[in-house]
Amino acid sequence: MTNTIHQEVVIPASPSKVYQALTDSEQFSTVTGGAPTEISKEEGGMFSCFGGMILGRHIELVPNQRIVQAWRVANWEPGVFSIAKFELKEQGSDTLIIFDHIGFPEEQGDHLSVGWGDNYWKPLEKFLG
Repeated sequence: MTNTIHQEVVIPASPSKVYQALTDSEQFSTVTGGAPTEISKEEGGMFSCFGGMILGRHIELVPNQRIVQAWRVANWEPGVFSIAKFELKEQGSDTLIIFDHIGFPEEQGDHLSVGWGDNYWKPLEKFLG
């Protein structure tokens, strides 16, 4: 069984700044409190964040507009990946992130839903706000 998460959040920064914070290793590490981070800037490239707890590969990178990732938690069963999609929409001087996460193990839904807010949106807003 799988589940879905849909979240929309406004970040007080331009789409280019949000995109950079999500795709630049150094910036993302700063956003997440210094956790070891390695993020490829290429489609098909790998990423590892939160000290290797989150792993995956970029499926699609459209600068300042969209990030689509094959995304997994390191302790999931081998070969289990979900899809995380970040759509970045300019709203004046802010960015609306339309976020969809699909295909993760159903029992992970509540934890992941809270985790996106606590580990991505709140720190990103603090970093860019």
